[in-house]
Amino acid sequence: MSQITVRAARPEDFAQWRPLYRGYAEFYRVEQTEAAAALVWSWVTDPGHEVNALVAEDEAGRLVGLAHYRPFARPLAAAVGCYLDDLFVAPEHRGTGASDLLLAALRELAAERGWSVVRWITADDNYRARSKYDQLATRTMWITYDMAPEH
Repeated sequence: MSQITVRAARPEDFAQWRPLYRGYAEFYRVEQTEAAAALVWSWVTDPGHEVNALVAEDEAGRLVGLAHYRPFARPLAAAVGCYLDDLFVAPEHRGTGASDLLLAALRELAAERGWSVVRWITADDNYRARSKYDQLATRTMWITYDMAPEH
């Protein structure tokens, strides 16, 4: 088993980040253009943008996983939380502990920044991930809705 470490994404990571993010989009059957991926990467690498990324890398410096996250206001709690938008580990590296390390790093980051919670959603049929999440977090009673803006 390889030694996995987690760190903040760096601008030079794009070439390795891109296949991971493509794999994430394919997993959720989302068509993702190169322009859209480039836009997300521009957010990740812009210190002034709310979206940030952690990456998991093996001992050879190969990226094996990613986590995109951002702070979000929680008015009712009068607090700020951490929203985990995307979490993905390359299929060949699942079971190596990479997802545990990415989530642990987010938990530590939330503690350092005084964020009150790390929150995310996943697909109902994402059983493998849900099994992991059930070990690390509390499933909530909330149901998610999406409403398209008027055009």
